[in-house]
Amino acid sequence: MNVLVTGAAGFIGFHLARRLLEAGHTVTGIDNLNSYYTVNLKNARLSELGIDISKIDGGQPVKSAVYQQFEFIKLNIEDRERLPQVFERGRFDVVVNLAAQAGMRFSINEPFSFIDSNIVGFTNVLECCRHSQIKHLIYASSSSVYGSNTKVPFAETDRTDNPVNLYAATKRANELMASCYSSLYGIPATGLRFFTVYGPWGRADMAPMLFARAISSGEPIRVFNGGDLLRDFTYIDDIIDSLMLVLTKLPESQADGRRHKVYNVGCSSPVRLSDFIALLEDALGYKAEKQMLPMQPGDLYQTFADSSAFERDFGFRPKTSVAEGVKRFAEWFKWYNSQTGLTSELWH
Repeated sequence: MNVLVTGAAGFIGFHLARRLLEAGHTVTGIDNLNSYYTVNLKNARLSELGIDISKIDGGQPVKSAVYQQFEFIKLNIEDRERLPQVFERGRFDVVVNLAAQAGMRFSINEPFSFIDSNIVGFTNVLECCRHSQIKHLIYASSSSVYGSNTKVPFAETDRTDNPVNLYAATKRANELMASCYSSLYGIPATGLRFFTVYGPWGRADMAPMLFARAISSGEPIRVFNGGDLLRDFTYIDDIIDSLMLVLTKLPESQADGRRHKVYNVGCSSPVRLSDFIALLEDALGYKAEKQMLPMQPGDLYQTFADSSAFERDFGFRPKTSVAEGVKRFAEWFKWYNSQTGLTSELWH
């Protein structure tokens, strides 16, 4: 299978590209390597995939020295001239769109970053899929689309018209846009609402990485709402297992002919943030100094996935416990720091 992975230097994109390559697929990865969080971590992921970082700034395809069937291109998905060229050259079977401006709190201060990447960029991806006769578009949505819903667990049939931040609104817009393109142009499309993904090589701006680094260096961690937040933490391997299953199965046609489906992908076992911190303290072998802060604007009190639809259609549901996942994450984090050091430029 010939697969385009957008956001290939990101957390999920990196893991998916590596799994696809290990399974023998051909992969083209693109990423704009923006500075929302440390570019050095993104570069380190690409290096793991065999990409020579010194060669990527020219915007030309760079072949992997580790995986013969992998190449990487530094590119914005909103580039309406170059992205179609990548599609024309690549002749992809499947597109997995993981490129997006992330960060619910960040969307409060930088709204245009989200419009550019998540709306304009996603439209460009859809147009390229339309003109390239892509067999299947898979794209990342988010648990944040459930907004201020109080009914839990969140099911795909629940209301999604009350987002509490712009990030969530753009992700819901992506679902509607993909459904529209499926109806108009027959593009099979599957959206996955991911729930609080964590694990090795995770995003530097998310709580597990922020906490681990601060705890290990004796710095205080910021704990919002006194640690009374519930998150359906989902380990990265379970997310990748889910994506690999979706790759092989097209959504069925609906009554109106469109082939579009949206699924929750989460553990269905919310964990209180204070309990997650305690697990991380034990795994790292240090106690955290906590700075208690109020609830942040645009944040959610809880996420809780009803993943029964995905289990019904694919025979799988995330299975890694938070205790096991935190242990694996901490082991990787200690290894990574042994290679780089907590004060290394790789963190900045």
